[in-house]
Amino acid sequence: MYAYIKGILTYKNYPVVVLEAGGVGYKISTTTNTIGKLPELGETVTLYTYLNVKEDIMELYGFYTREELSVFELLISVSGVGPKVGATILSSVNPQSFVVAVATGDAKAITKAQGVGPKLAARIILELKDKINKDGSVEIPESVSQGQSLEVNDEAVEALMVLGYSPSEAKKAVAGLTGSVEDIISVALKNLMKR
Repeated sequence: MYAYIKGILTYKNYPVVVLEAGGVGYKISTTTNTIGKLPELGETVTLYTYLNVKEDIMELYGFYTREELSVFELLISVSGVGPKVGATILSSVNPQSFVVAVATGDAKAITKAQGVGPKLAARIILELKDKINKDGSVEIPESVSQGQSLEVNDEAVEALMVLGYSPSEAKKAVAGLTGSVEDIISVALKNLMKR
């Protein structure tokens, strides 16, 4: 229903922010990653949103980047993961690191989130790997499913593809970059956003 809301930031205190747009104050649940990127109160900001509607609940979730929203939507498609748990996970691990954790089968990175145990983390990895393969957005090499590490640049390319970039865009973005997987993804995303 709402793709994004652009308005004046009038309140921010994890896990909620309030944006005033058109004379209406929108109460939006969010993550620590998004809170950390927000400007000072009184500044104009855009949050990409997801509307959660149940019988007696209407909640808005908002994210500073489209990438974080995409990962959130992927996460809540997992059985047993609702929007609150999804936001909690993305508060303990940034979207890039989460994608890498799923691609490499790193359940420990996901269990850092409060209330997420090993069984739920394993289910998240299992279901998201299957979804990624089914929708064709990324092909997980067999070595990853067997728990072996890919080369750092290959992992970064896989993560960018999960975030919706084409294989050629992802490969160009990581070409020549060095460092940890998280560092490479972070720099590659900044470069892709500038284009």
